[in-house]
Amino acid sequence: MSMLDKSCKDFNTVLASKEPVPGGGGAAAMGGAIGMALSNMVGNLTVGKKKYADVEGEVKELIAKGSVIIKELEALVDKDAEVFEPLSKAYGLPKNTPEEIEYKAKTMEECCITACSVPMEIMRKAYAGIKIHERMGQIGTMIAISDVGCGVAFMKAALLSGSLNVIINLNTIKNQDFVKKTREEMNQLLADGTKIADATFNLVLSKLTK
Repeated sequence: MSMLDKSCKDFNTVLASKEPVPGGGGAAAMGGAIGMALSNMVGNLTVGKKKYADVEGEVKELIAKGSVIIKELEALVDKDAEVFEPLSKAYGLPKNTPEEIEYKAKTMEECCITACSVPMEIMRKAYAGIKIHERMGQIGTMIAISDVGCGVAFMKAALLSGSLNVIINLNTIKNQDFVKKTREEMNQLLADGTKIADATFNLVLSKLTK
């Protein structure tokens, strides 16, 4: 059963349980999808208003891009669960002989690299979503501007949470070229994404308190 087919209540119940999935990665993807939906809500409330007629075309483009990101993050909720299963099995492989030790190490390496790819993708989508929030915060309707702030907070949380899931997998990977390349991209996404997210949140706050 897809995680997306569960009710919010059931998703949270299994998330809080001892079940191996969903975990932090799935929760990060779901949170990011919720954040992106908030931006789209603001966009849909902006479209059709005379006051925002001059930016309506751009807002529609932001909504279209946001809709794609929502679907991609939703898919990553299930993908995160899918890649964890073989990794979990790899941890349980025997290591009584040199052959078993070698096989387990090889399998663990492959599974960790695969598992690392999902939170990295969550981070990329979260960053793209943050960029959309940045613009929506500038041109979206004032009647729902607080929801841009809420949405970008969710996106930042997805970005940060994704990074932790990347790091925990990188810590067990022996391929240092892969580790270096992945860590560099992760750090860049974190630096740029958090900066834009914080600026967007502060912009919203300033609009609400001026």
